[in-house]
Amino acid sequence: MNPFEMVVAIIVVVTIGSVLKARYGVRKDQWGNEVHVPTGADTAENARLRDEIRTLRDRIQVLERVVTDNESGARIDREIEALRDKNKV
Repeated sequence: MNPFEMVVAIIVVVTIGSVLKARYGVRKDQWGNEVHVPTGADTAENARLRDEIRTLRDRIQVLERVVTDNESGARIDREIEALRDKNKV
């Protein structure tokens, strides 16, 4: 491999690396450290996961209330059916 081909190969490798960094949202901060900047898809996925966690926490609260209540079995049956109805939606 002659020196010209070596220079071209180095330029191609550096260019591909820069394109991949830009594609995956890697930027440099003010100190020169590479950091990941969330893209629109990341933000949407995070919002969806937060909603799912909120829903699961609500379900856990209902289950804890059902388990800790000492009232009649009819109330427990109603709570379980309410959870099943929510899960079907």
